Amino acid sequence: MNLKEIKEIINLMNEHNLSEIEIEKGEQKIKLKKTSGPGGEVVVERPALIQAVSQASPEVTGTKQGAEAQPKNLIEIKAPIVGTFYKAPSPDASAFVEVGQEIEVGEVVCIIEAMKLMNEIKSEVKGKVVDILAENADPVEFGQILFLIEPTQ
Repeated sequence: MNLKEIKEIINLMNEHNLSEIEIEKGEQKIKLKKTSGPGGEVVVERPALIQAVSQASPEVTGTKQGAEAQPKNLIEIKAPIVGTFYKAPSPDASAFVEVGQEIEVGEVVCIIEAMKLMNEIKSEVKGKVVDILAENADPVEFGQILFLIEPTQ
């Protein structure tokens, strides 16, 4: 079951006001459970995989809760494609950027793997990395906030 199918199931749940659904497709089994109240979550359970998908908006937003408490002058670097987020070019290499690091326009900040292709994501702003909102090897959605940058001149 791919991410698109899961999103369709979540939309179906929202349309029909369902709080829980369990689906079996061949050997795959998925269970979605939505908590009530503002900022509720849909929890996706698969064998050996548990994933939380934010329901704050139709798009999946950043994965850390503290992002809303940040100053308002921050610039967001968003995922331009759907794929898997990587902080470093290889598992044994150091991260492209760290929190507190100054970055330049055009500097590679991460890689998003999509369909076996490694896509370098470059900064379009000069500034200081305030927060990294995606975890290494996490799936990311188009438009998901990956980094918060404090712009500098």
